[in-house]
Amino acid sequence: MIRNSSAEVESGVKLVRETENVLGTIQEYVQTINLHMEAITTSARKQSTGLAEVNAAVNQMDQVTQQNAAMVEETSAAGSTLADESTRLRELISQFTLSGSARSPDQSEHRYAA
Repeated sequence: MIRNSSAEVESGVKLVRETENVLGTIQEYVQTINLHMEAITTSARKQSTGLAEVNAAVNQMDQVTQQNAAMVEETSAAGSTLADESTRLRELISQFTLSGSARSPDQSEHRYAA
């Protein structure tokens, strides 16, 4: 009976050691998984920051594009107004008498600036 008990205790000690080894291996795997999870978290944060910066840049480009479109519209309107005022000014100038004779708009020399 003592031999039997001794053998069983020995077997139990062996099982405890094996369990300890397996639990140590599991602990190492869990630590490795934790390291991987931390790396994934860090990478995800960096990507999130990068995407936020890209989004901000796209929004800024959109605002600049809208401003440019508004400036083009204003420039076009100013060009049209300038053309109208130039025509009116030419008509007014043609009414002046130079050297004793009046010139009509058709007879005067027209020079346009580019």
